[in-house]
Amino acid sequence: MRTLRKHRRSRVVTSFLVALTFASSTPYAWAANHSDAPLSKQDPQTNLTDVYAFVGTKYNDPAQKVLNVIVHVRPFSEPGDGAIYDRFADDALYSIHITHPATGKTTLRYDFRFSRVTPSRSAYKNLNTVLSYGPGPIVDVGDARHNFTQTYTVTQTRGDSSKVIGRGLLTPPPNVGNRTTPKYNDPVSGMAVSGAATFAALDRYTQQTVHSLRTGEAVFAGPREDGFYCDIPGIFDSLDPRLLGPDGFGQTGNGVDGFKGFNVLAYAIQIPVNSLTTFPYNAAFGDLATPLPSVGRATGVGVYASTSRPKVTIRKGAREAKDDDDDDDDDRGVRNGREFVQVARMGNPLFNEAFVALKDKDNLNSSSPTEDDAFATYAENPEIAALLNSVFGTTFAMSGRADLRAVFIPEVLRVDTTTPPVTLAGQTEFNRLGFIGGDTTTDSSGRVKSSGWPNGRRLGDDVCDIGLTAVASGPTYSPVTVLGDNVNANDQVYNQVFPYSGTPHSGTLNRKDP
Repeated sequence: MRTLRKHRRSRVVTSFLVALTFASSTPYAWAANHSDAPLSKQDPQTNLTDVYAFVGTKYNDPAQKVLNVIVHVRPFSEPGDGAIYDRFADDALYSIHITHPATGKTTLRYDFRFSRVTPSRSAYKNLNTVLSYGPGPIVDVGDARHNFTQTYTVTQTRGDSSKVIGRGLLTPPPNVGNRTTPKYNDPVSGMAVSGAATFAALDRYTQQTVHSLRTGEAVFAGPREDGFYCDIPGIFDSLDPRLLGPDGFGQTGNGVDGFKGFNVLAYAIQIPVNSLTTFPYNAAFGDLATPLPSVGRATGVGVYASTSRPKVTIRKGAREAKDDDDDDDDDRGVRNGREFVQVARMGNPLFNEAFVALKDKDNLNSSSPTEDDAFATYAENPEIAALLNSVFGTTFAMSGRADLRAVFIPEVLRVDTTTPPVTLAGQTEFNRLGFIGGDTTTDSSGRVKSSGWPNGRRLGDDVCDIGLTAVASGPTYSPVTVLGDNVNANDQVYNQVFPYSGTPHSGTLNRKDP
């Protein structure tokens, strides 16, 4: 059976690649979700940039199959933004939702809450200094030289039952630079070292802040490198000519990565697959032995992330705050209500930013995936196809896009949890284009699927090129027209072990530097 499946996979992928037709038109692309909606743009600490979800193995037990979920927030975090540097908002709720893949209804939720960032003896070892992370060098997370240390609590909710499963969990410091956080960086070049293939090869600070919980999950939260790559500056400068490679379809890699050198904040979890409630669903590109878009049966879960703010916040004057001894007030005289309101959500890359019209962007962010039929028209009638046709004279289908609806509605990442662990960026069989580049996996029923997006999403999946190819090729995919944005790799290599995101760039020397 193993031999037959291997033969079948080879035949399917070969047939698919033979069918590819490369178009001679200029590409148009987008950011994953870095600037998706007017209101979230004004609240960077809760602005979701990317969600990744894929099947792998637990960081300290290769025999245990897990669902990895990594969420990036706070776009364009400047590595050298002293003296405070970016940290998680202490009044926000950062959530990961596991859902029914067909309806988007949440069946399991994990909430991350972070400790105060305001000056207090519980958060800082020394308040009589401008050095928020200490004089360095920090040897261990939380040591005597590590001044400000943020911690967090994780709460698990199933149905109406909630319980705290992790408390007082440490986050690592930002990568201030070699003099303060030397364990992140090469001692000679000063550049961040990434690409670890084993947990033991991760930097010291990351190792010390991956926490195994008593309920079986593992979690991490802290600064990471922004793993999204795309030539956004050239795209929004009225499609700069550099986007058009000499081969005519934007695959030469001559674009400029607009996210190069920036960091993000990440919160992540590994969930044992055997603890998940899974569901059957129809998956786009879910059975590559059938004609594209190859809708096929799958079994697994949906995944999305959300961020929320207190519904009520009361700000007091300095004298009023001093006279009020209410324990719910923090040191700024701010009192937050206990009820939260969702301000952002994200499952798939691209949808809100590149498909949803301005009038509905904030509406999508404040709603639930169970309500996504209201936004289906943006997948079925993509404006991006109309823009391409208008600017470049192409004839891409602008309506009747059931293929795109199958990917984006409801707006959750769908992961077939019956496949083996998928290939990772940095491994030999990994291809940034997923099934388009022959990088496939096989589910428990023998169906061939993509190893990457839209079957979940891995660090390194070139979602801009995959998305553009789908827009240009559907709904018939005859022929398949491969388009790209001319940026074919991230500026930092990813780690091949949890939490997978690249080591954060150094504040004093990062990849934006000449």
